[in-house]
Amino acid sequence: MIVVTGGEGFIGRNLVRELERQGNIGVVSLDTKSEDLQSIYDWLMKNAEEIDCVYHLGAITDTTVMDINLFDEYNVVSSIFIWNFCTTFKIPLIYASSAATYGNGDEGFDDKRTILNLKPLNPYGWSKQEFDIWVLEQEKTPPFWYGLKFFNVYGHGEAHKKKMASVVLHFYNQIDAEGRVKLFKSHRDDVKHGEQKRDFIYVDDIIDVCLFLSKENPESGIYNVGTGKARSYNELARAVFKSLDFEEKISYIDTPINIRSNYQYFTEANIGKLRKAGYNADFCELEKGVEKYINKLRYENC
Repeated sequence: MIVVTGGEGFIGRNLVRELERQGNIGVVSLDTKSEDLQSIYDWLMKNAEEIDCVYHLGAITDTTVMDINLFDEYNVVSSIFIWNFCTTFKIPLIYASSAATYGNGDEGFDDKRTILNLKPLNPYGWSKQEFDIWVLEQEKTPPFWYGLKFFNVYGHGEAHKKKMASVVLHFYNQIDAEGRVKLFKSHRDDVKHGEQKRDFIYVDDIIDVCLFLSKENPESGIYNVGTGKARSYNELARAVFKSLDFEEKISYIDTPINIRSNYQYFTEANIGKLRKAGYNADFCELEKGVEKYINKLRYENC
């Protein structure tokens, strides 16, 4: 039996779908949208002997939420329970960390370095950082474990995230409604408008990495999961326009004051550790990933 917590979320749904497509029997999705945390804990304890692997993707992921207590309960305490559960019953564990732990990137984006000096920019990032630090302090561990620092994930199945969905979906909706895309201006002299960059990774690649780790069991640890190639918002917007066969119309608006001081101008995963672990597949190029995603969105709206 394979368990996916957060199975009704964006990455969780895609993972469950792929596991079932590959013929896995007994894939169980657990999510607080349908059950509370205690019910999930009780179910796990009752079925522990039947579980072969846990993908722990359940978490509060809204970076605008400021309630530290919520993040502590749902992102830290629950993750500690899952870790101890998998350790006790000797179950491999793959859990979702986040590139949000890297903060503004002053300490770089290297998963081989110490994580103690990282300074996330919001409570969500801090909750992921807190659990990562706790994990590295543990002497008793699951037989294999992997903490995955996902970078900017986009792809089908994220519409329910609304304001927290990827910018690809927001651009698609903007073009559909107004025929144009609005990007944040740069408020730094060394970066032109729209040239802020992110490591955008297609959700299918995320799923492929998860399945690779569970199958191949390389050295346990925390791994970056991105493409290793930062791309600008201008490039992303152009890719969406091209996929829709629309004329490019991009305007630039001021970054809101309340997020300006915490705005990331650059993210790019160092994926050397993942490559050394044996993951050699090519990541989907931004333009190709956007085209695949846009085609799915247009089909869904037919």
